[in-house]
Amino acid sequence: MNADFPRIITLLRKERKISQKKASADLGVSQALLSHYEKGIRECGLDFLVKIADYYDVSVDYLLGRSPEPKGKTFTVDDIPDTSAARDKVTPDAAVAIFSKKIVINSVNMLYAMIIESKSKKLLSSVTASLNMAIYKAFRTMCSANHANDANMFSVSEITYRQSADAVEKLNESIYVHESETLSRNSEAGAFTFSHESLSAQGYSAYASSMLNLIKNSEASIKELESKISE
Repeated sequence: MNADFPRIITLLRKERKISQKKASADLGVSQALLSHYEKGIRECGLDFLVKIADYYDVSVDYLLGRSPEPKGKTFTVDDIPDTSAARDKVTPDAAVAIFSKKIVINSVNMLYAMIIESKSKKLLSSVTASLNMAIYKAFRTMCSANHANDANMFSVSEITYRQSADAVEKLNESIYVHESETLSRNSEAGAFTFSHESLSAQGYSAYASSMLNLIKNSEASIKELESKISE
């Protein structure tokens, strides 16, 4: 079938806490055959593919790894929650996290406003890929910390992930660095004007404070590391 099918049907069964014995009985196949399907030893036919999609109430596209959504829904901009309308439950313990989240979200909003203004597809794709990988690494690390979580949630093995994630992030970083320099060289005034005054003038005033705080916090981390290295 493909590499995703065995992983996904195993994940679905375990998430629903269904034994292999029960699933095989419900699906009308032997437990040994279902085990082979889940291990990728054998490929199933189209009839079984449809049957198991109905059994777990998911789409065939999801089973085949063609869609990350169980129902096979195509993700559009309209499906993205409006973060400005989000209501976080504020508690003393959560206040710092909510503040930090808003700084990051507002800074990303500003970053993408600048990217859209540049009209560079290469800049858009490389910055997005780099940010995605940074978030993916943090999310995967946190998920992996709980050994009760099923590793089948991820299609890339732990070994491959640890060897490649940083490389993918750095590759995309090199692409957007090169593209930014190219855009700047081709513009008389420079591709991106960045100063306290220009932030408001360019319509970024709503996000400027967050971006400036992010810069300050990031540079404080760099200085702290440099201080430790020089000790």
